[in-house]
Amino acid sequence: MNQAPPTQRVALFGECMIELQGEAFGAMRQTFGGDTLNTAVYLARSGAARGVHATYATGLGDDRYSDEMLRRWQLEGVGTELVRRVPGGVPGLYTISVDEHGERTFTYWRDSSAARAYFDAAETPLEASADALDALYFSGISLAILNAAARARLFETARRVRAHGGRVIFDNNYRPRLWPDAQTAQAAYAQALALSDVALVTLDDEQLLYGDASLADSRARSRAAPCGEVVIKQGAGPVIVRLAGKPPIEVPAVRVERVVDTTAAGDSFAGAYLAARLSGAEAADAAAAGARLAAQVIQHRGAIIAAELLRP
Repeated sequence: MNQAPPTQRVALFGECMIELQGEAFGAMRQTFGGDTLNTAVYLARSGAARGVHATYATGLGDDRYSDEMLRRWQLEGVGTELVRRVPGGVPGLYTISVDEHGERTFTYWRDSSAARAYFDAAETPLEASADALDALYFSGISLAILNAAARARLFETARRVRAHGGRVIFDNNYRPRLWPDAQTAQAAYAQALALSDVALVTLDDEQLLYGDASLADSRARSRAAPCGEVVIKQGAGPVIVRLAGKPPIEVPAVRVERVVDTTAAGDSFAGAYLAARLSGAEAADAAAAGARLAAQVIQHRGAIIAAELLRP
């Protein structure tokens, strides 16, 4: 990934929902978030000066919340030309509460989310643009919100991106409640990994998905993924990067005095990491950039923190 062209167009597919932060039946702060959208925003911020352009592919409704989401994404520099508006659709919704250690509890209302209907069309904007993309990014949550036929179309889009030399990036975000069973998720993940050039792996999710007896087992499994580049995220532990044919690289996490909210720690890491790698940075430097950004994000509430809170 060291010889990147001056401009890289990266499409990120997934779901963005309305986010309510606060306590049940108390005051709530309204914003929005979703794993791939969070990554798109942080990729747009980190990649703007590097010639990396993030564009988001999802389904939105024709309601005022969807209109406002689009407006705010555009203000962040995220492209919206791959968004499909679903007549009568609405975004999903979730609430988030955070304990004294910064750990999160979510409650979701997403069954009728317009993002699930993205592929309910003869051709989507993402499919129509596949041959012009330099990279395609999606996550385990992206796969989970789709039915089998739609998932197959996403995989076919990934094949088309790779066929003309583009890169496919898969993040293993795993939410058991979104899947009928672990076996179905494992089969979908195997297909995704076989199609991917880069795998971003959260070790806790890997252990949860496969029921590994230890994190060491999950670490070994992740290193064996059939991708040329595997990035293993270990929370407060070091990031491990495995490049095909080379010894693993370890990059330490950045320590912070107080963790306020771990929401989007991995998503922001991915945004900074990919901005660096797609513009030609070495893996170790990219992982260090990801760790620095994630460390800043977890010191503030919410998935997407204000740009002015970030240090260079």
